[in-house]
Amino acid sequence: MSQHKGLIATIVVILIVALDQWLKIWVKTHFYLGEDLEILPWFQLFFIENNGMAFGLEMGSKLILSVFRVFAVAALIYYIFWLVKRRDVRMGYLVCIALVAAGAAGNIIDCVFYGRIFDNPAPPAVATLFPEGGGYAPWLHGRVVDMLYFPLVSFDWPQWMPLVGGQHFIFFQPVFNIADAAISVGVIILFIFYSRYISELHFQPELSAQGKHHDENDK
Repeated sequence: MSQHKGLIATIVVILIVALDQWLKIWVKTHFYLGEDLEILPWFQLFFIENNGMAFGLEMGSKLILSVFRVFAVAALIYYIFWLVKRRDVRMGYLVCIALVAAGAAGNIIDCVFYGRIFDNPAPPAVATLFPEGGGYAPWLHGRVVDMLYFPLVSFDWPQWMPLVGGQHFIFFQPVFNIADAAISVGVIILFIFYSRYISELHFQPELSAQGKHHDENDK
């Protein structure tokens, strides 16, 4: 059972990281910064980069943030190994942790390597992978590539509305990547379905017989 769980967790991590990096490299080498491509009225590829957290948020020093991410990914991988060794761990919970770990790993690859392996030409030129002149930033200072944009609803507020009257409103505005999506999905499912289970898992050596029964039936 442990080998089966470990294999599934490994497949989830490898698949998410591979898809995330493939799309990022393709966008970075085919789109100039700020270019967008409408796939559907509510879905676009919109190439931007950011120095901070998921969904383009900014927080503190770039170097400190990158180092923190490296340690966070290492801790998550260690945690997955610990979970795999336990017989009472539910598969759904393990998959959620694997999604979070894969998303964190996907973004840390950008931070660690992209500054060294890509140049950063001004639009409308596109970036080159392994440029002759070297990259645009030192190790651990790369920018995270985002491209998934879902402007699901768009309208102008009526002029009579206080504070926002006449302004253009778009829902949903954040631009993100596959790694961000994996982290968000994993965290949301953990919060909704596994909040109580997390405390049981970490404060009991082994879950009760009832918990083991759930584990065998958990998909």
